[in-house]
Amino acid sequence: MFSALFSTGYAQKEQPDDTVDPFKDPKDDVLNPLRYIPNNLLTAIAVALVLIVAVLQTLSIFKWGAKWMMTMTIGAYFFALGLGLRFGLHSDPHSSGLYITQYLFVTLSPCAFIAATYVLLGRLARALDAERYLLISSRKLTTIFIISDVVTFLTQAGGGGITSSGTNPNNRIIGPKIFLAGLAAQLASFALFSAIFAVFLYRVYTKEKSLWRIDNHKPWYIRWTALAGAMVLSCIGILVRSSFRTAELSEGFGGPLTRNEALFYTLDTLPLFVAIAVYIPFWPGRFINDHPLASAVENTENTAYATTGYRIHSPESAAGTVVELEQFGQKQTSTTHMV
Repeated sequence: MFSALFSTGYAQKEQPDDTVDPFKDPKDDVLNPLRYIPNNLLTAIAVALVLIVAVLQTLSIFKWGAKWMMTMTIGAYFFALGLGLRFGLHSDPHSSGLYITQYLFVTLSPCAFIAATYVLLGRLARALDAERYLLISSRKLTTIFIISDVVTFLTQAGGGGITSSGTNPNNRIIGPKIFLAGLAAQLASFALFSAIFAVFLYRVYTKEKSLWRIDNHKPWYIRWTALAGAMVLSCIGILVRSSFRTAELSEGFGGPLTRNEALFYTLDTLPLFVAIAVYIPFWPGRFINDHPLASAVENTENTAYATTGYRIHSPESAAGTVVELEQFGQKQTSTTHMV
């Protein structure tokens, strides 16, 4: 699938002209596909930050598990590699081969981030025993969207391969269109997934508040809602990036959006960094394991009941919060009025 990354046909087609100074006027240099000289300082910062996230995610897998998030971690390493290739473009801005390779790494790596997110929602719903609040079963959800991710990945890779191979001028017209179709399909698919995720959270919150608050006895940063919040931020980051890339390629390679380094970092690299870095303090393996969250809380309440003889019920009413203490079958009720 990554064979397109190393294609040389496009590079051979546009051999640099040694008589042209690539640093004199990059904005109007037709041999410079970026139309600017990549800033090495920005490249170094971006590569360092993404690599730090990749390493921390690797350590999190070893410490807390969740190997099913490994696709995101692997994708982060490839994303850092793609960003690192911009060092080469700084020295040799006329290299079409370097440009194509870094472009494909940077644009295809997020497919791995998206795949991990698809898996995560299904895992979370099963851990909460809340699959009934999904629009479709968690297994079907994961399967359908993973297939979608693979198809859109192959479409983008195929478009990149067509663009970079052969001597037929039509390849440079057809290839970008196929690539754009893959990006647009990926954006539509992830937008639909995000809507399903939003509906899931809304249903849990409105229809079963006890489940929403099932681990409120824990510090906020280790509650399942903290992980859900991290997923929301991650989804927003991916949607921003996907929208930017779709708009960028709709202008064609070499369009105004492609030529703006500030936009590249602001609307592509930064949102993706947020999308993967947000899981460092909220690593899914800390929240989701072999024991469902609902069962774990229920077991805790049963243990407290067996030890003290008390079980607490806190239904809400218009008058306030009704606290019922049940001791070995006999209830004592008190009401805390809302101010």
